[in-house]
Amino acid sequence: MDIRHRNNVKVTGRDGGPALVLAHGFGCDQNMWRLVVPALAERYRLVLFDYVGSGGSDLSAWSEERYSSLHGYAQDVVEVCEELDLREAVFVGHSVSAMVGVLATQAAPERIGALVMVTPSPCYIDDEGYRGGFSTEDIDELLASLEANYLGWSSAMAPVIMGNPERPELGQELTNSFCATDPDIARVFARTTFLTDSRDDLKGVSVPTLVLECEQDAIAPREVGAYVHAAIPSSRLVTLDATGHCPQLSAPEATSEAILAFLESV
Repeated sequence: MDIRHRNNVKVTGRDGGPALVLAHGFGCDQNMWRLVVPALAERYRLVLFDYVGSGGSDLSAWSEERYSSLHGYAQDVVEVCEELDLREAVFVGHSVSAMVGVLATQAAPERIGALVMVTPSPCYIDDEGYRGGFSTEDIDELLASLEANYLGWSSAMAPVIMGNPERPELGQELTNSFCATDPDIARVFARTTFLTDSRDDLKGVSVPTLVLECEQDAIAPREVGAYVHAAIPSSRLVTLDATGHCPQLSAPEATSEAILAFLESV
């Protein structure tokens, strides 16, 4: 199988040194990173890709069985790293991809030497002693709405996820990204994203880790960032002066500066 074609792999930036693997979240593709790419590419080799089922990936390679678990997405990451023979790469994962990175690191520790978790959440559902931001009923309603009318759900939810209502073009971009995703694939990815509990997986993270959170985030409240930071002894928590769940779009300079500062210290 041609992994580069399957996952629409693009390599850019500076040759030599560690590679940064940039992984998008639910309903998105590698284009979500375009505003931080210039700053990162000056110093690092960048690997961008789309998960199977997203963006410019080969949709014929998608299967519900594989991608009903975050392990299926982690396998995409491992196979991309193997195809490019990456060693000690830095995995930069947005949203649900932060947890995918945790799994990929455990599956192929020789491939990934550090993690950058951008607005991560190991569990979206509130639990005793844990605030994920949503009740079980909230998530059930969210998924039911998505499955009943995906385009309508996208138009309503994307601006909430993006935040920054004074910049409606950002919400519209995320809406367009969601709407470009096949509804059947989106349904599976959404259930995988919002129903997975990855809290126990955080205990196995031993690589240097940056946890990036925003001051205000409707999807991953700051209690979640604090939880992830506390669960990973080797982590550093940085709170961006930004709002919304996608700081790589809403605050690209602050996001790239935080990533670069972390990379210079590891």
